[in-house]
Amino acid sequence: MNSRRSELLILLTLLALGLGLYALRWVLFSGPALHNEMWRFLVGDIGFLCLQIALVTLILDRLLRNRERQAMLRKLNMVIGAFFSEIGTQLLGRLAVTDVTLAEVRPDLIPQMGWTESHYRAAEQAVAEHHPKIDIDACDLESLKSMLVAEKPFLLGLLSNQALLEHEQFTELLWAVTHLAEELDARTAFDALPVPDRIHLTGDVKRAYELLTLQWLSYLRHLQTQYPYLFSLAARVNPLDPDAHVEVTG
Repeated sequence: MNSRRSELLILLTLLALGLGLYALRWVLFSGPALHNEMWRFLVGDIGFLCLQIALVTLILDRLLRNRERQAMLRKLNMVIGAFFSEIGTQLLGRLAVTDVTLAEVRPDLIPQMGWTESHYRAAEQAVAEHHPKIDIDACDLESLKSMLVAEKPFLLGLLSNQALLEHEQFTELLWAVTHLAEELDARTAFDALPVPDRIHLTGDVKRAYELLTLQWLSYLRHLQTQYPYLFSLAARVNPLDPDAHVEVTG
């Protein structure tokens, strides 16, 4: 808001100065011939100003903004890559074991080097239409708690990154994972949870799992187009593929 006020003040000051100088010239250099010459130059200057504004705002400014946005997206993809390298891939594997209906969509969640944009859209559609049935007993909640609590400073550090302002979906994922960490950390034991509390935790796990799966697909799409060698490793350690193995076999 202060920046806009400053820009407006500068604009009004320049306009006032320009009009003042034209008025001074009108007074100091009087005469019909000079006045006609002034009007001629004034009209020409205004016409040139309009062209200049159009050139700067519609072309150069747009190019600069696009370049800034591309640079911001590159930084954002680096942040997302750090997330999956540090915790995201492992967390997806831990949460996926709670989805007893994962087999329904698993064939759509095994990206290959030959995948095209249509494959990724189909995979995202499959995930969006999938309604996972979560069984938190299939997950070692104590171990999950230890992992998330240990990574909580890392997650909070990511949330403070200004690049995330450009990616609402990833920010929502970080908040969901951070909230799950806080919920688990607030409990001392998981062997005798009340039914309402189990339902609540199930909802937290499901939220993080669904957001994480979609973001993981988007991450692999980016790797395939920009960093094929990183995509190769990510596909070989796919946490949703029970047959995945890191060794290159062919």
